[in-house]
Amino acid sequence: MQVNGLINDPSASAARPAPSGPPPATNGTHSGGAAPRVPPENLRFRFVIDLHSHSTASDGSDSPSELMALARRQGLTALALTDHDTVEGLAEARTAAAEVGVRLVQGCELSCEVGDATMHLLVYFLADTPGPLQDRLSGLQAARADRNERIVAVLRDHGVDVTLGEVLEEAGGGSVGRPHVAGVLLRKGYVSSVQEAFDVWLGKGKPAYLERDRLLPAEAIALAHASGAVAVLAHPTSLGFDGPQLEAFVAGLATDGLDGMECEYGRYDADLRAGLRSLAGRLGLAVTGGSDYHGRYKPDLALGTARGDLNVPDDLLDALEARRPG
Repeated sequence: MQVNGLINDPSASAARPAPSGPPPATNGTHSGGAAPRVPPENLRFRFVIDLHSHSTASDGSDSPSELMALARRQGLTALALTDHDTVEGLAEARTAAAEVGVRLVQGCELSCEVGDATMHLLVYFLADTPGPLQDRLSGLQAARADRNERIVAVLRDHGVDVTLGEVLEEAGGGSVGRPHVAGVLLRKGYVSSVQEAFDVWLGKGKPAYLERDRLLPAEAIALAHASGAVAVLAHPTSLGFDGPQLEAFVAGLATDGLDGMECEYGRYDADLRAGLRSLAGRLGLAVTGGSDYHGRYKPDLALGTARGDLNVPDDLLDALEARRPG
């Protein structure tokens, strides 16, 4: 997949030099101390990070503790936990990160309204204590809970035998979202995969798709900055814009204070990643990357490596951290 008009810098696809020097020290919103020295047999994973993952606190299948343990096994030196519209998993992740010696980057992923589309904004270096954005997330979670009840009611009206209790059980005590509804539909035999659940029932325009409260992009960016965090556009092509449209849109976000763009995304091919890096360079944005790991809900995306070709160096995290406000 390519973004038309973006692949115009041949040097953008050149191999990135291996990062050098020790892993960055932790502070404030990180935990676990300096990343441990990786044994020689794992050198191929050294200084590799993942800045996009989800746990049972939102719509992932692994608990925050399980995610940190998996990050260690994968040889990652840093992992960002970016659950949807919540910071509820960060305390558990912080404890687990300290135990296994992985640097935790605290964050979340916000859903923002862009016309009829939804834009996702990754927020990094976010404390799980009261603050402007954190307080706003509490209201978003309440709206999400109401939406889940209405989704179940719509499914039942269509003859699908699903209860809210089953969906809550699927979520395992975390924030409940559509993937958990999909999991119940799969378990009860109404669909053959999570993707089919979205294609038939839960995706936009399908019978059980319901809109929910979302932030506007400029508001979300401002809230992130007011909370001492940075804001990064997630998987930019999901908005459906072609090359010139995407560049104009991202340029507008940059004017609003956007700090970076997720160019090294798990499902992007090499050419698309290169084109997005070029775009980020033209607009003065930091480049970030991550797998978008959800465990069994996105089984094609492995933590750290996505589809096998993701390799996010830790110098990207250093550059992103340099943009933290104040």
